Amino acid sequence: MTTPYTLALYEKALPSTLTFEEMLLTAKQCGFDRLELSIDESDRRLARLQWTKQERDHLRDLCLTHDIPIKTMCLSGHRKYPFGSHDPNIRLKARQIMHDAVDLASDLGITLIQLAGYDVYYEEHDARTVEWFYEGLLDGVQYAASKGIFCGFETMETSFMDTVDKAMHFVNLIHHPYLGVYPDIGNLKNAAVLYNHDVVDDLQKGDQHIFAVHLKETKPGLYRDMQFGDPTSHTEYARCIACAKQMGVHMYTGEFWYHDGEDYMTNVQNAARFLRQYLDEAYA
Repeated sequence: MTTPYTLALYEKALPSTLTFEEMLLTAKQCGFDRLELSIDESDRRLARLQWTKQERDHLRDLCLTHDIPIKTMCLSGHRKYPFGSHDPNIRLKARQIMHDAVDLASDLGITLIQLAGYDVYYEEHDARTVEWFYEGLLDGVQYAASKGIFCGFETMETSFMDTVDKAMHFVNLIHHPYLGVYPDIGNLKNAAVLYNHDVVDDLQKGDQHIFAVHLKETKPGLYRDMQFGDPTSHTEYARCIACAKQMGVHMYTGEFWYHDGEDYMTNVQNAARFLRQYLDEAYA
């Protein structure tokens, strides 16, 4: 009997030296249902947007052969090339990245792209960056919709979009069925502490607009590089997953990072066991 949810492994939890076949097999063997593809700001991962038809077909065939799909893409390359940049050339690059990511997603069978909730990251935020962000976002969502690809905002570590409430501001502005929220509950908990509100109250503000959820360990002031089960973590898995289920969410991703020298197989196995305890209880 299949579970009523699927759990993906974030690609960066694995060594970058692994082939895609090795990553897919590792994810499956360690207890995950899917792999989440990363298109970050590094030249190596951005280059995937220019893959040939043969390279795209090969990865799709690997997913079919090993019966483990890639259904979501974490598109964080806009951190370096943001929609809201003061530089018009960077804004043009941001739109091209978005269109190329949509095309890649379509070719690989990916149905959901997670968008980084930044107007700018390495530049100063102002009213113009917000306006340009909106314009680039609208263009990107419309193009994604033409290919049947959904887009969901990640809730970030910066004040521009660190809550579901802030993400919903732009979801409502764009007002398009293909744009929603793909929140990170670890980041949401840090924001809840920062702003003194309840994390579940914030999560519920995305009702009917949350496509999937990132599961991640955080603690005040720290947003990454924690292993699942760290006793200093304050992420509220049980409450947030129960809330997500109530809102109709059935897709989750375990987000964590591999570091040189670690026993990645043990870490990935432990992550699957840790997260499935909460998911199985919520979806029983």
